Amino acid sequence: MAALKKKKAIKRIVKKMDSLSRSVHLRDKKPDKKTAKKVKVFDLKKPTKKATKKAIKKVDVLDLKRSKHNPIIEPAPHSYWESKATFNPTALYHGGKVHIIYRAIGENDVSVLGYARSHDGHSIEKDSKDIAYYSKGIPVVSKKTIPIIYSSGGGWGGGCEDPRLTLLGEQVYLIYTSFDGWGSVRMAMTSITLDDFISKRWNWREPVLISPPGEIHKNWVIFPEKINGKYAILHNISPSIMVDYFDSLDELGGDTFIHSIHQGSPLWGYRDRLIRGVGPSPLKTKYGWLVLYHKMEAHDSHRYKLWAMILDATDPTKILYNSNQPILEPDEWYENEGYKSGVVYSCGAVIKDGELFVYYGGADKVSCVATANLDAFLKELMHSKAPILKSGNLKE
Repeated sequence: MAALKKKKAIKRIVKKMDSLSRSVHLRDKKPDKKTAKKVKVFDLKKPTKKATKKAIKKVDVLDLKRSKHNPIIEPAPHSYWESKATFNPTALYHGGKVHIIYRAIGENDVSVLGYARSHDGHSIEKDSKDIAYYSKGIPVVSKKTIPIIYSSGGGWGGGCEDPRLTLLGEQVYLIYTSFDGWGSVRMAMTSITLDDFISKRWNWREPVLISPPGEIHKNWVIFPEKINGKYAILHNISPSIMVDYFDSLDELGGDTFIHSIHQGSPLWGYRDRLIRGVGPSPLKTKYGWLVLYHKMEAHDSHRYKLWAMILDATDPTKILYNSNQPILEPDEWYENEGYKSGVVYSCGAVIKDGELFVYYGGADKVSCVATANLDAFLKELMHSKAPILKSGNLKE
């Protein structure tokens, strides 16, 4: 009997030592990102089931859940206009369907915009894909000028990049980056009636350039409703939120420009260099404007990640809440196997049946979607730490 007790005691000690050894190994070994998020692997004390469930629940609420259909749009090898890349999608929700506009690159390396439709937000309807827009009416800079240093996701032939859709009444507005392939990177704007857009009659208005010549700008968005009786365009988030207001968007007729922070401006050195810019057009919620944006982290400075903040409903230069962790990171194969590894880049988001649908490009090659319960997501975001971005609308 004594020998049996001794044997059991030795087993318990060996088991405990083995457990301790595994914990020390985890402590000394750099954990993978999913493990690091869900359990405290640096703590020698094993977390309780309750604590682990709580931690996992918290992460799952703020993190976006990738669709099992990802990538939802991929290059079509036999299509002249989208054989190389189909990425950085924007979207709007209308008539029970999600309408997607995405950047596409074909064999000529020119970026155009494609269209696709989804009834559930995840799967693309068969035969809905179509070329929706190409660069037209934008003056091309002479190649006698000095070329600019600009990486454009593989589309070295220029064209329309990184679209953002906004529905205002019965008019669909499109802001995009216009690159001439040589010496001009400017923001352009066009629009189309909602009826024409839904019916795929691509009668877009003549585009106008809305950023000044000689400056590089990206990532501008239009708010989907008037703020204090005026149309609003968000064009910068670091070192400060910058919004310009207009009685009519027709004021931007090609000779009136929005002046934002750029490489030659005095405020350029004060920006957070890890922030890459705003993502989709803002979404109106009961707590304020939900804005998603792209940012890297100092310890992981080669990977684009998606973050979130809530801006004040009547004064969107005021940051009310800001996420203290990324809501989406480039961890999947389709976010790393492409023209640029380690990239999730979102240009579109919609609210459908109480769910937040975020559309994004993976590795500058494919289009994807990730979701979250909107109410739970917003409540978790509101429990994040104080804003790390400055509030206030600085002017050049």
